[in-house]
Amino acid sequence: MEATIDLVWEVAEIAKLIGRTPRQTFHMLKTGQLPAKKVGGRWVAERGKLLRFFLETAA
Repeated sequence: MEATIDLVWEVAEIAKLIGRTPRQTFHMLKTGQLPAKKVGGRWVAERGKLLRFFLETAA
């Protein structure tokens, strides 16, 4: 069985997922506060890693 990776592309989409403004999200991405990386000039994050990141920091 092949695992699928659910990627979230672009700052605006990541912002929607984490409930922040695009500006706040861009700052968090740029300063390395979120588990994401830049690919070809676009920010990308794995949905599961982002959700786990926030669940762990909330605990």
